[in-house]
Amino acid sequence: MTEENKSIGKFPNLRFPGFEGEWEETTLGNLGSIITGSTPPTNEASFYNGNRLFISPVDIQTSRYIFKTKTTLTEKGFNKGRIIRKGSTYFVCIGSTIGKVGQATEESITNQQINSIIPFNNDDDFVFSLLEYSSARIKSLSAEQAVPIINKTTFSNVQVIIPSIKEQKKISLFFKLLDIKIQTQRKIIEDLRLLKKNITKKIFNQQIKFKNTNQEEFSNWELTSLENILIKYEEKSTYSNQYPILTSARTGIYFQKDYFDDNEVASKDNTGYNVVPKGYFTYRHMSDDTIFKFNINDICDKGIVSTLYPVFTTTGVNNYFLKEYLNEGQEFKNYALLQKQGGSRTYMYFNKLSRLMLYFPPIDEQNKIAEFLKILDDKINLENELLTQYENQKKYLLQNLFV
Repeated sequence: MTEENKSIGKFPNLRFPGFEGEWEETTLGNLGSIITGSTPPTNEASFYNGNRLFISPVDIQTSRYIFKTKTTLTEKGFNKGRIIRKGSTYFVCIGSTIGKVGQATEESITNQQINSIIPFNNDDDFVFSLLEYSSARIKSLSAEQAVPIINKTTFSNVQVIIPSIKEQKKISLFFKLLDIKIQTQRKIIEDLRLLKKNITKKIFNQQIKFKNTNQEEFSNWELTSLENILIKYEEKSTYSNQYPILTSARTGIYFQKDYFDDNEVASKDNTGYNVVPKGYFTYRHMSDDTIFKFNINDICDKGIVSTLYPVFTTTGVNNYFLKEYLNEGQEFKNYALLQKQGGSRTYMYFNKLSRLMLYFPPIDEQNKIAEFLKILDDKINLENELLTQYENQKKYLLQNLFV
């Protein structure tokens, strides 16, 4: 690739060799037909549960290509909509996921929250990447109201700058190959997570047994109350911002400013927050769906969390084993369901957690199990780091191969 001086004309910062001249300014409406979707009548059962794709925002997430949809249509229902051909680009124009972009893998129809572009003489794949590049700018045009919206007219009039069809094809092929690499990496991670989930289930169901150094099976697991293992930790911060604010999320533990993109959403005065020393557990004691996530502080010597997050340490147990047992074991999930007593939330206060009875293996077997599961987690983390590299590379190239 070669560098262009973008300040003197409509050129990208980076350009493939062999291409010269300025790009042309136009609008999205000039690139192709803009189709706003519609929903077939939902009270007509014969329209639904067929083999045809019906695209809604829930189907447009991280993947470029849409192969399946939450809702499907019969031929009868499909013919009630505005047909979007294969290769066209979907753009979410209403709702919380406004700005999301996807590409059609077959003929489909969409609901009214999506505008689709069916290109005239421009390259399908280039138009998709162009909309990815332009997504944040288009999203900023949404009306400031309870439900953000970009209407068809506003969407059609968005100004874009495009090259010749030959250069479009060069750029689009490059991003298509990069997207395939990213999608393959996501599939690797998905498969590893599924492998770990299945193995973990068998370990905690004692279908997989570990052996000691003499190649003999360990002794039987023994029923133990968590009140013999958990030790509540009750140190509080004595002044605001005494320690870094932590977020205990379902995907792990983070510094809050990193988790919320350099923003801290805790109270301005966090005096009296729970202190979490390194190696100690924390979790949110309430859940809207009976799922609780236990995390160990492994990122700083001491951090602080809201008082809604109990903190505890342990005795006589491998902490990594216990974390996996509580997060993945069926016994805790069953116990959490028992705590739900009307209302929309389930509460797991520390004293309730302490009353849980679980079967524990000998400490040597716990250590072996923890070591094995950590190997799987390290592999997943490594693949996630590689995915992040690919995604950052794509962000950089989108910013520099478009105008």
